[in-house]
Amino acid sequence: MRLLAFDSSTDWLSVAVCDGDTWRERGERAATAASERALPLVRELLDEAGFGVRALDGIAFGAGPGSFTGVRIACGVAQGLALGAGLPVLGIATLLALAHDAWRARGVDSVLACLDARMREVYVAAYRHTGAGWVTLVEPSVQKPADVARPEGPWHGCGDGFATYPDLAVQLKLASVDTAAVPSARAIGELAAPRFAAGEGVDAAHAEPLYVRHRVALTTRERDAGMRL
Repeated sequence: MRLLAFDSSTDWLSVAVCDGDTWRERGERAATAASERALPLVRELLDEAGFGVRALDGIAFGAGPGSFTGVRIACGVAQGLALGAGLPVLGIATLLALAHDAWRARGVDSVLACLDARMREVYVAAYRHTGAGWVTLVEPSVQKPADVARPEGPWHGCGDGFATYPDLAVQLKLASVDTAAVPSARAIGELAAPRFAAGEGVDAAHAEPLYVRHRVALTTRERDAGMRL
């Protein structure tokens, strides 16, 4: 299966192309430049792989939660490329991608994924890996750090929410934590692959970001105080 995957839900832009069992990846800290850098990285990887967009079987993107601008960019790029090539798309939760990366890199199977949501909040979800794949124990949500809880048992934490709020790992009594983890395009592609194979890809027009916070603007007082969405 040939897939294109990317994520721009954080300041880190990640792009990956799969050709069977071979993955090619690129990543860079793009922040607000993600809309300018995404397509050049896609072209670079496709050139390396030796095929074009029309040879793909599907396009997967990091649907969020994350930066409002970032998840809209990822969704928009996926839709644009898929519409032009007549390809199916799939949005994959960025917190699940974090968990998948932790499992692949460290072998941990109980992961509490946490990203900084700004406005003194975090995006958080809990996942457990079984022989049949991932089970969601806590659905993605936005919470105040003090309100975050975890299911019973030992848990591994990952994501920049733990860097922004270092007391959170202690509060949750985590077995380990990776504060530098970011959602990777390869994880998104690996999670999407069996779903594409099962025919779950959707028409580009139906691709949607995953918003768990529906507020998209700050008040003047909040902006003056340095708050960001």
